[in-house]
Amino acid sequence: MVLCWSGWIWARTGCTFDAAGVGKCQTGDCGGRLECEGNGSAPPTSLFEITLGAGNGQDYYDVSMVDGNNLPLLALPRGVYGGVCNATGCITDINRGCPRELQLLGGHQNQQVVGCRSACEAFKTDKYCCRNTCKPSYYSTIFKKACPRSYSYAFDDGTSTFTCKAYEYDIVFCPNSNGYTLYIISLKFD
Repeated sequence: MVLCWSGWIWARTGCTFDAAGVGKCQTGDCGGRLECEGNGSAPPTSLFEITLGAGNGQDYYDVSMVDGNNLPLLALPRGVYGGVCNATGCITDINRGCPRELQLLGGHQNQQVVGCRSACEAFKTDKYCCRNTCKPSYYSTIFKKACPRSYSYAFDDGTSTFTCKAYEYDIVFCPNSNGYTLYIISLKFD
């Protein structure tokens, strides 16, 4: 049996919710809900994207910063069926070197960089939004230099999409734990 499913995993930061599950997050918010219920995340968010069992039963996966970055994220395939699978992601805290014009401020008195927006999100122009086709921009190369195995702009497939046949993936948020709490989510597929 070949399982075919696609989805995203991301972390939300700076969240406050009431007892009814209504609230918001500074990054990764999904419509002001505690339970996202299939809604995507508001940028900037570091995303793990995966399609399970596509084509010849391979999984296709990547870590994307096309919509910006809110924290370091690493994806590690485990339980590989034949061959070798690549880890991918970004262990660099891009918020620390984010250009001022892309910074999303939050935290105490909105003085902390809590996310680094994409140039598309910041400027909302065709030059940066890659609606049809595009080349890397000055801003996307900042992401790519910091995280060479992650998506940095919409057409960055060659060095950013990976295939694997695995039954488990560890998704590690904040792998360096520089001032963050380390979180690991294990996805297991039988």
